[in-house]
Amino acid sequence: MEKHIYSVSSLTRQIKEVLETGFPRLWVEGEISNFKRHSSGHLYFTLKDENSQIRCVMWRFKAGELLFQLEDGLKVLVEGDIQVYEKSGNYQLIIQQMQPAGIGELQLAFEQLKKKLQGEGLFDAVHKKVLPPYPEKVGVVTSPTGAAIRDIISVISRRFPSTEIILYPVRVQGEGAAREISSAIADFNEYGKVDVLIVGRGGGSLEDLWAFNEEIVARAIFSSRLPVISAVGHEVDYSIADFVADRRAPTPSAAAEMVVPDRREMLGVLAYYREKFSQTVRQKISTGRERLENYRRSYAFRRPEDIVFQKMQQLDELIRKIQVAILHHLQIKRHSWHNIQQQLRALSPLGVLQRGYSICYKDGRIIKDVSQVQMLDLVQVKLSRGQFLSQVQMLGEGE
Repeated sequence: MEKHIYSVSSLTRQIKEVLETGFPRLWVEGEISNFKRHSSGHLYFTLKDENSQIRCVMWRFKAGELLFQLEDGLKVLVEGDIQVYEKSGNYQLIIQQMQPAGIGELQLAFEQLKKKLQGEGLFDAVHKKVLPPYPEKVGVVTSPTGAAIRDIISVISRRFPSTEIILYPVRVQGEGAAREISSAIADFNEYGKVDVLIVGRGGGSLEDLWAFNEEIVARAIFSSRLPVISAVGHEVDYSIADFVADRRAPTPSAAAEMVVPDRREMLGVLAYYREKFSQTVRQKISTGRERLENYRRSYAFRRPEDIVFQKMQQLDELIRKIQVAILHHLQIKRHSWHNIQQQLRALSPLGVLQRGYSICYKDGRIIKDVSQVQMLDLVQVKLSRGQFLSQVQMLGEGE
């Protein structure tokens, strides 16, 4: 019997035909491993379970439809076609669609984006801006035909009619909605003539509200210089926009109540303080009038001349005390000066002269020794009373 010899290519081609025609499009569940995203945008990974594995490819145009991010260890349910890659002879699964196993695709995408943005600090309280207490202009990013804008207009008009509302109409669901919302937030910031933004829509399913869970909207809210209130009426507790926004309101109506004060309440508060102020002023006037009346009735106001006379009498007493003190001081000084004079007199040469002595001078100098004069010298003789000139007639020594 003649042998039929296959080339590698022909054998691979036949295997490819058998496999690809023998297995219609099918669903496979497994765990992703060895995940790689090629620069072309195509996704390559292995799908495995406890005992086996199969290579998988997801082309770029299909990968772009995924709402969640692929990562190793993620359990997924995929729909695809068996294909043989002839160059390597390996068979692989070409993925047409994919969803997480055990959790919805949207919920997984929500959790992944929340974790990512939280890690980057977009939810941190330090970035939250304070809402203006009395905004003059409120910017609203929502659908022009939805119930949200009607509710916002109704509440703001009732609570604070002077507030101006500026609507930036956008789609709030479907393809392109997130892009329009993010552009509206950026345009309001560039416009710069509003005080605060309300971004939201009415209620709906998770799919309907998905635009507010997209990254482009979250980053637009985070980048806004204007304070942003997220007002998304939704079934789940929070949207990604709620986490990033400066304030979160469960509904557009609640956002409108949050953004402006209640005019009636403010008028009530003003009326209270006006009455309180009036009472305080009246009390001050009454107290002042009572004190003035007390002063008017006091002795000082009834007999002012007595006060003057009493002060004059006190002044006279002080003058007398000062005079007595001065006289006493002068007497002490006079007695002290008299004592000093007596002491000086006792020590003065004049006192000696009064006892009969005299002082002789020659040329202005006191003569103490006979050797200081010569015969016929003229000397000045000072007595206790008066003085005269004398001529030396005789010289001699002795006591």
